[in-house]
Amino acid sequence: MTERVILEPAQPAPDFSLPDQDGATRSLADFRGRRVILFVYPAAMTPGCTTEACDFRDSVASLEAAGYQLLGLSPDPVDKLARFAERDSLDYPLLSDPDREVLTAYGAFGEKKNYGRIVQGVIRSTFVIDEEGRIAHALYNVKATGHVARVRKLLGLDAA
Repeated sequence: MTERVILEPAQPAPDFSLPDQDGATRSLADFRGRRVILFVYPAAMTPGCTTEACDFRDSVASLEAAGYQLLGLSPDPVDKLARFAERDSLDYPLLSDPDREVLTAYGAFGEKKNYGRIVQGVIRSTFVIDEEGRIAHALYNVKATGHVARVRKLLGLDAA
């Protein structure tokens, strides 16, 4: 078993090129010069992931106004992401990583506890990437509920 990567601030963010829910290829390099919030969730259309994605949706305008590009990332296939985006009016890119290569590069796939058992899976995480493509914040094992509010406080967008 390989050791899981844990990204640290100031490290280069692993680059990627992945399809979004519309089939368009999105690369991290496309967003150079902008700050990026990349949130990783285990599975589209599940209760926790829907809560988190909709909380981000409700904050997307203010995040963009503050200079952030929001991206969601999961191992779901493009067609499932398209249904998720349509069903919940998610108006930001949802990236598909069925091979889990990008998830693994970010340390967001590996061993985790699920109901007391150790399993392999997606680790709910959020990464804030600066304008130069470096990790500003790497948040692992986050809870879906209330997470967006914590991210907004961390970024200084809301009062602490």
